[in-house]
Amino acid sequence: MKKLLIIALFILSSALAKAQEGDLAFPFQGGSPIMIRFFTDSLQVGQDIKDKKASGMAVIKFTADISGQIQKIVIYYADDYMLTLPVIEALRKSNKKWIIPNKEKFHDFIIPFSISYNAPATGVAEVQKAAYAYFKQRKPILTKDQLPLNAATLLPVVVVKYDL
Repeated sequence: MKKLLIIALFILSSALAKAQEGDLAFPFQGGSPIMIRFFTDSLQVGQDIKDKKASGMAVIKFTADISGQIQKIVIYYADDYMLTLPVIEALRKSNKKWIIPNKEKFHDFIIPFSISYNAPATGVAEVQKAAYAYFKQRKPILTKDQLPLNAATLLPVVVVKYDL
């Protein structure tokens, strides 16, 4: 009898958890796949990044208001400042596409971007040499103090690959 009761409680709790998962809407109009496609289409890698064979990560926190307008952008981490420029420009293009949960006036989001190049078919040694030179001279943006996350939502990583 106890086993049957435990099994019934387990089934009910998993059903309740599934119902709660469905209540949480993705905070970008159209959902996660649309957000990923929006950023991979909107993020324009500049010629300076291509010339240096730059690659790395940028973790950005931004605040959106109830109308989905971006109010504030903060760089939490970046492998180099150069990588943040196209990311910030793409974020600005996403105005009014954000859905704020629970009708809050403002909400914070954290979004990581991974930017790298597609491996070339030829000239691999030259590309590796340029990528290593970039890696040696890059200047990461690091946070030295604690970061108050409050009620921030961590979004999926946006992976952007560019052709050389």
